Formats: sequence, C-alpha cells, structure tokens
Amino acid sequence: MAAIALNARFYSHLPTGMQRYGLEMAKRFAEELFVVRPNRPLRGTEGHVWEQLYLPIASRGRLLWSPNNTGPLGVARQVCTIHDIIPIDRPEWFSPRFAAWYNWLLPKLVHRVQHLIAVSEFTKRRLIERLGVAPSKVTVVWNGVDAQFTPRPLDEIERMRRELGIPSRQYLLSVGSLEPRKNLGALMTAWRRIAPKLPGDIDLVVVGAKGAPLVFSDAKLGEAPPRVCLTGYVAQEQLPALYSGAMALIYPSLYEGFGLPPLEAMACGTPVVTSGTTSLPEVVGEAALLVDPLSPDSIAEGIQRIVLDSTLREQLRESGLQRARGVTWERAVTETRQVFSSLL
Repeated sequence: MAAIALNARFYSHLPTGMQRYGLEMAKRFAEELFVVRPNRPLRGTEGHVWEQLYLPIASRGRLLWSPNNTGPLGVARQVCTIHDIIPIDRPEWFSPRFAAWYNWLLPKLVHRVQHLIAVSEFTKRRLIERLGVAPSKVTVVWNGVDAQFTPRPLDEIERMRRELGIPSRQYLLSVGSLEPRKNLGALMTAWRRIAPKLPGDIDLVVVGAKGAPLVFSDAKLGEAPPRVCLTGYVAQEQLPALYSGAMALIYPSLYEGFGLPPLEAMACGTPVVTSGTTSLPEVVGEAALLVDPLSPDSIAEGIQRIVLDSTLREQLRESGLQRARGVTWERAVTETRQVFSSLL
C-alpha cells in the first residue's frame, strides 16, 4: 500500500503555475503515491467542500501531501507545499470571496499540518514573518525545469509561429496569466514608450489566459498598443519553441513565490529581463537583467538594452543556460522524498 496520499484536486484546473508543479511531481512519483482526485472537475465552493470533507476520509491511514497551497484542516498528518501567500500579502488582487477564504484558511492550515514545503527561500521567509511559522517546520524545495525546455530548431520555431499567428520573426515574449500581479499594465505602458525607438519589425508577444473572474480581480489592461500580439493560453508543448524563438523574455511580475517562466526561458537559451523583487532575484541569480516592476521607465530601459545590445544578450544566454542546468523536477522529487522519509 502506498504510504503517501496525494491531494490531486489540481487535476480540475488548467496546467499553469501551481498546477504544473502538481502534475510534474505526481508524474515522477508515480506508484509511490495513492492519488485521490475528484471524479469530475470541481471549482470554487464544490472543490473546497470535497477537499475539506471527502479527502480526509479517502486518505485516512496515510501521510497526506497537498501540493497546491491548500489542504484539509481535518488532517494533521499532512505535508503542504506552499508556493506563495499572495492572497494574504496582496488580497486586493483577488475576488473578495477568494481572498477571504484563503485569509481564513492559510493561517490555520500552516500551523495545523505536520510539515511545510516552500518553493523558495522567499516564500519560507514570508511564512515565518507573516504567519509566525517556526523555521524548522519549513523545508525549501525549488521547482524544476522539464527536459523538453532546450533550444529548439528553426523549423519547429517557424511551425509554432504559424500555429499561434505570431506575425514577426523578431519578437519579445511575455508569459503569464492576464492577472494583476503579472503587471501587464506597466509592461504595456513601457512598450508604448519604447516601441518607437526599436526596429519596426520587433513585436511583443503576450501569452496567457485571462484569470478566472472568481479568483482574480480585473487586470484592466485596456486596448493593446500597436505591435502587440495576444495569443491567449498556450499548451506546454508549444512553450519550448516559443521561448527559443524569442529575442528575450520580459517578465516584470510584481510578486512571485518562485517564477518558472524565467528559468524555462533560460533553459531554452533565451535572455531574461525580470523584476528585482520577491523570489525572482533568488531564482535568476546574476543570469538576468533586473528591473523595477513599479517603474514603466525601468521596464522600458530594460527592453531597450536587451534589444540593442547583442553582447548583453549573448552573455545572458550563456549564463542563463548555466543557471537552469541542474534545476530539474527529478531533483525536486528527490528532495521532497527526503521530507516524506523523515516523517514516515
């Protein structure tokens, strides 16, 4: 009998961010886990009821692993992976109901469960400082980068461009859900200011689905400026070619518990411009160009530098490839397994 039960509620959601983590880790743990998942997609109140009432019964007798920031309060013998505490730090970015639920649940859950896994030192710090969690109760295990994220050949990049309707071979890339913390409003402002100073054949490609209205407050992006291509949600299979074809990834997020896109872009040999805040400096080290996400002028300057300075792009390409090497899901599984072993 598998000694660890997996809270697999995340199968109900599109695989972005936290859901990607759950899928990647579950795939690699395989038969080591007793997977408990709803028999149909559950969102909102239905999902919370399933998690709080059904899951404790279904997982009884096993150590429960809840990999996505939430879990049942009725199970103390539980490991919970915390990606961030954004609903507590910045509740205004979410719908009132969503923010209220997590502001009620998370402070109780982190003290109730047996152990916590944080995906970054930054998230561990926030758990300690904001929620009063003992440092010894939190183990940091970074996310990983899948082996498919490598520099892709030109024919694959061209095929991806045709499939997604990207008009220009020269493009900058932004990846992330269209939600407030991704800071796309500031990116659009920066683009309006700097685009006239860049070569006319360079576009900005924005990838991401609009955040669910029950979760996210309106990102209020308004009309896209000229030379901006909005693709909507892109499947993970297309991301390596999308990164590989980009001149650079522009990722001025206001808040990340980890931030996978910068590392995935680096693994594809793509230079990165990102925020010098929250977990991002920890994740990218010195292998990216850091900007102030609160300043459209700083973002615009970062875009200008990365486009016009080919030497800088090559330096960041090499240092990014080196940085991403070794940041694998297999390593994350090994370190997570060590946490489970210490509790079992």
